[in-house]
Amino acid sequence: MQTLIGTYFQGIVGGLGSMGPIVMMVAIFAIFYFLLIMPQQRRQKKWAEMLKQIKPGDKVVTSGGLTGVILSAKDDTVVLRVPPDNIKLEVARSSVVTLTTSEVDKGKS
Repeated sequence: MQTLIGTYFQGIVGGLGSMGPIVMMVAIFAIFYFLLIMPQQRRQKKWAEMLKQIKPGDKVVTSGGLTGVILSAKDDTVVLRVPPDNIKLEVARSSVVTLTTSEVDKGKS
């Protein structure tokens, strides 16, 4: 069975002559692009859009695992109120990983 499949692919590549390896490289790059690169770009764009929409009163989770409510948002920092002692922390806006307020609002609607 393996020799049959190997022979088939050798026939395809062999039929292309010296262009075979180049076609295979292009095909591998296309597969990597559609399976790895494009989904990562979509995730990055969605995350950047989420960071732009952050406003005071939103509940967020940071990359360090802190959960809190945003008190104020500046250009590249946000001030969080972290329970249980209502500690105010200033963290980088880019450290915000998840916005949990919108998920709660969707559940109520």
